[in-house]
Formats: sequence, structure tokens, C-alpha cells
Amino acid sequence: MGNVLEHTLRYCQKLIPLSVYTFGQPIYHHTLACLGGIVYRFPSRRIKVIGVTGTKGKSSTTEIINAILEEAGYRTALSNTIRYKVADQSHPNLFKMSMPGRFFIQRLIRQAVSAHCDYVILEMTSQGTLQYRHKFLHLDTFVFTNLSPEHIESHGSYEQYVAAKVRIAAELNNSKKDNRIIVVNADDAESVRFLNCDADMKVSFKITDVAPYEIGIAGIDFTLKNASTTQSLRVHSPLSGLFNLYNILAAITATRAQGVSDEIIARAITKFSGIRGRVERVEVPSAKNGTPQAFEVVVDYAHTPDSLTKLYEVFKTNYIIGILGGTGGGRDGWKRKEMGRIADTYCSDIILTDEDPYDENPDKIVADVALGITTKKPTIIMDRRQAIHEAITRARALSSDTTLNKKVSILITGKGTDPYIMGPNNTKTPWSDAAIAREELAK
Repeated sequence: MGNVLEHTLRYCQKLIPLSVYTFGQPIYHHTLACLGGIVYRFPSRRIKVIGVTGTKGKSSTTEIINAILEEAGYRTALSNTIRYKVADQSHPNLFKMSMPGRFFIQRLIRQAVSAHCDYVILEMTSQGTLQYRHKFLHLDTFVFTNLSPEHIESHGSYEQYVAAKVRIAAELNNSKKDNRIIVVNADDAESVRFLNCDADMKVSFKITDVAPYEIGIAGIDFTLKNASTTQSLRVHSPLSGLFNLYNILAAITATRAQGVSDEIIARAITKFSGIRGRVERVEVPSAKNGTPQAFEVVVDYAHTPDSLTKLYEVFKTNYIIGILGGTGGGRDGWKRKEMGRIADTYCSDIILTDEDPYDENPDKIVADVALGITTKKPTIIMDRRQAIHEAITRARALSSDTTLNKKVSILITGKGTDPYIMGPNNTKTPWSDAAIAREELAK
């Protein structure tokens, strides 16, 4: 019923003059969100809901929270950029939306209630607030990871982007749940904006909470302290990068607030090896003798200057071959030159390629990125498969160079697990960076 109703409303939308539609958009989106709640009988009232927002780390944080709650014996549902799942049934997210439509989310929560899940964990986005997708979701816990400029064209300014994120936290005010909790990253300058929202418990975390810590390419070691018992645990995570330590810390703080013990949290983090498209290592042993490849290939979603910098920082002691585009066409054009500058700073070799041009000229997008590259000569290969093939060819040659005293790392950024390359008129070409890299390595 929900699908039929939503399709009917979208058809009617096409018959309305643009000026009238623009004026009535808030009413339209609010009505659709309300109808989604009505059709599925406001299921979020019947289950604990944890919402996670921020510029970066949302998907990883939801996955780590999910892993900890499952380790604690809870039955969970989950929706993020990577996948959606109810109990043991998991499916890839092919919508090209981190926060799918209102009817989809309400249906997912209703399915979670019917499957007797204890928690549903939702990735929540600023883009979603523009269409009121955050409405009629009765939150128990809200988690804020971090903020940096993104989606400026969609929101009009960075201030309006921040305000959209804060509106998600403000939904705690409308929630009739008991023991509403806000968890915020106190190291982020915008954290005070979220702490001003209404909640029964306000909890913050800082990176010093897990000091001393060591971060390496092979993983993270940190200290899990318990203030009430003055005891601490030394924990190892297979994840890498300071950004992942923040994601882990957000998940620890959120699940501690649910009453999960430190022992269970530590056990879950040690087991959790990461998610697809987030510092995902692609390996194909030699077909001849089964020996591991002499260089590493990493696929990551990094699509903002800050996230690209943090990824490159992890591998900065290596010889980096960077494959990047200019993120999506028609949006955030301001960051293209900056992405090029960052690649110029960290990469030893740069290959620029197509990403998601939509209706914009892909050559123009790549040329904008190249403006930031001043100390190296980038190679432009618009065919993304050929770009990956060329990087692997170069890495193989470099790995046999005895004069190079560095490990070679190919970092393929911008798409992560995105299932399509988006072209003109919303055309979709099925795609997977990891799958293509694996095929090219096998050759």
C-alpha cells in the first residue's frame, strides 16, 4: 500500500506547476512523511531507535553500534549507505541514498517490530531533512559524529547545512520515549549546538578518553577506561585511521548508554573488521603460487577534502597511487580544486578519472580537480576501469623496484560501495570499485 500511495503522489506532483510545487514543497514532504507513519502505524514507538548523523563516519558508526549490540545478544535492524537489514536478513542499499524514502524507512521499522528486534539503527542525513525524512521517527538515542562543509549547494550555506543536522537532534523533543539520550563528539566545534537540544541524558566523548592509543595501517590499539571502577581494558581494532577511532568511540559511548558492558564492547570491536567501501582492502593472491600481492589496493568512500586527507594520512609513509575524480557533477564544485591539492600533497602518483558526472561535462570536472595539482603531472584516464588497470600496472612495476624503499598503496576514492556511475539524464551504469579492482588484479 505504501508503494502505491507514494507513486501516486509523485505522479500528481508532475501535474503541478513548478512555482506552485516549490511553494508547497514543505507541506508536500511533511504530508508524505506523516502518511508513511500512518500507513505503517508509527512503528518507531514500539522499538528503540538510534539515529546517527554527521558529515563523515555515519555508516561506519552505525555498523559498529550494530556489531556491539549483536554481541550483547540484542536483535537489530539497520539502515545506512551500505545496506539495510532486519534481524538476519541483509540487503545492499542500491538506492543511491544514505537515508531512503519515508515509506521505506517506516516499512523497515515495522518489519523490525514484527521480527521482534530490540533496536533499529538509522543513518540520518541533512539531505533527508530537506524532504522531512527525519519526521515521525521517534528517537531514543541521537549520535553526532562530526561536521565539515558538504552539500553547500543543496542547503544554500554551511550554516543552513549545520541547522539541518541540528533539526535531526531536535526530533528528540518530539519523541515521547523515556530516557532520551544525546551522544556528541566534544572535539567537534559544532557539538554545543547539539547539546542544546532536549534530552534526558547528554553524553559527550573526546579522543583523550581512549588515550594512550596507537594508530597504524594494521590497526588501532587504545585504552577503554571505566570511570566508575577506575579499571581499563586494552583493546585492539583491525580498523585503521584516527577517523575510525572516532567512529569506534562514538559507538562505545552510545552503547554504554544502553547499558552494554565494557567487556562485551571490547570483544565486539576486536571482532569487527570493517565494512565494504570504507578502507576496504582488495586482495587477489597470485594465481601461480598463491603468494599475496606485493602492493595493496584500497577502496574508500572519501569524497570530501577532510575525509580524503584523513585517508591519505593513514598511508602517508607509503608510495601512494591515488585514483580520484571530482565527486558528483552539479554539486560541491568548490571542493574539486581542493581535492586535487590534497592529492598533490600526499600522492606520489595521481590518476584522475570519471566518477558521477550526472549532467555535467566529466572532462570539465576532472579539469577542475587538476587545477589543484601543481607539483606533479597527473594522468587523466576517463574510463574508470582503465584507470584502475593502469594503477595496478604501475604498482606491479614499482613493487619489483629494489631501489624503492616504500610499500606501494593504490587508493581508489570517491565511490566506496556506490552501485552505479551516474550519467546524463539520471542514467545508471552498474559499478563496483572493489569488484573491478579484483577483476583487474586477477588478470
